[in-house]
Amino acid sequence: MSFEQLGLTEELLKAVADQGYATPTPVQQQAIPLILEGRDVLAGAQTGTGKTAGFTLPLLQRLMVHSMRPQKPRPVRALILTPTRELAVQVYESVKTYGKYLPLHAQAIYGGVNINWQMRNLRRGCDIIIATPGRLIDHVQQKNVDLSKVEMLVLDEADRMLDMGFMPDIRKIISWVPADRQNLLFSATYSSEIKGLAASVLNDPVEVEVARQNATADSITEKVYGINREYKRELLSYLIGSGNWKQVLVFVRTKHGADRLEKQLQKDGIRAGALHGDKTQGARNKVLEYFKAGKIAVLVATDIAARGLDIDQLPHVVNFDLPQVAEDYVHRIGRTGRAGSSGEALSLVCPEEAYLLAEIEKLLKRQIPRVADTGYEPVSLKVVDMPKKNAPNKTTGKKDYRHKKSIDRRRASPGNSADKEVRRGSRGKARAAR
Repeated sequence: MSFEQLGLTEELLKAVADQGYATPTPVQQQAIPLILEGRDVLAGAQTGTGKTAGFTLPLLQRLMVHSMRPQKPRPVRALILTPTRELAVQVYESVKTYGKYLPLHAQAIYGGVNINWQMRNLRRGCDIIIATPGRLIDHVQQKNVDLSKVEMLVLDEADRMLDMGFMPDIRKIISWVPADRQNLLFSATYSSEIKGLAASVLNDPVEVEVARQNATADSITEKVYGINREYKRELLSYLIGSGNWKQVLVFVRTKHGADRLEKQLQKDGIRAGALHGDKTQGARNKVLEYFKAGKIAVLVATDIAARGLDIDQLPHVVNFDLPQVAEDYVHRIGRTGRAGSSGEALSLVCPEEAYLLAEIEKLLKRQIPRVADTGYEPVSLKVVDMPKKNAPNKTTGKKDYRHKKSIDRRRASPGNSADKEVRRGSRGKARAAR
């Protein structure tokens, strides 16, 4: 099937051809005709399958086909919500790329940057807004934007928004848009929670499921290295150096851990940078630019980068720390093996993380292959005891809040979201919480 057979207009086909794309991906083949028909869509597809173009292309076409009488300022007709700043920027770039031959204006709205220039652009009017929930609420409450004319609502990476505690903000925003609208919900994983959200937002939706629930791409080779914690950094440096890796994304659990590992790798002679929520938006943009351009070989990141980091041929992803929520493993390694390219995802697992590995493999319903000879003393990854709820850590003496029920409660709380925007006072100044 070709893009022409999907019923796209000449302007959109020209923009697609400019990007060198000839054949739509499976999610695009299924979703685009349904969206063009005006149907609500619930789409589940793993990362790297072309989800963004799957809703961007038909969204642009429907806005043009159902064009309104010119107004000043332009009313907001389409609203796309994303969980993170990086993803908002990525979707915004896609809208600009595919809409380059159309007279439509888009604006990206997210926290961590000065609100004044966003305010000026919004008051001039735009057709499409791509926003993180917190900053959008700031603008609506300050009357910088009116959502009463929205015709299309898109929830992108909806599962991540649930994980990050955005549900109250999403419900508030939905109350501000017209009830008579088209709704699209796209998600990397397709869980029962997502179906519950869909039932409350979508109207008689058509389900599009390209991949199995919580499945990883077949193009990704996965391996587990069992190793004691104190040797992880040494092994990572060896793998990067011996393999002459030019581009590798390394995930750690904490912001402090990201900064520490960045400095350790630099001492080993490896060009590395860190990406996490404590950095300014300018610093985050700069380190991403350096990574994509090959100026640094290793990007050490917290889970804030698990979504919205779009590199078509990223060859290596390493879990230096396993994620506390099993579903995040799928999001992390989904950064590699994209757009038909092959990728390698390695996890450095110490005995203390064995229970996290067990939860991931339970989610995937399979065992991840182990590397028999790591070059270090063999360790057992057999789960002996799950951490008890709020039990003191044997090493630090501090309480351990990693129990699954505790995690579920924390991630459902808006105040603990990984990229939650915190509003301060009537002036609506915002910053990233993490």
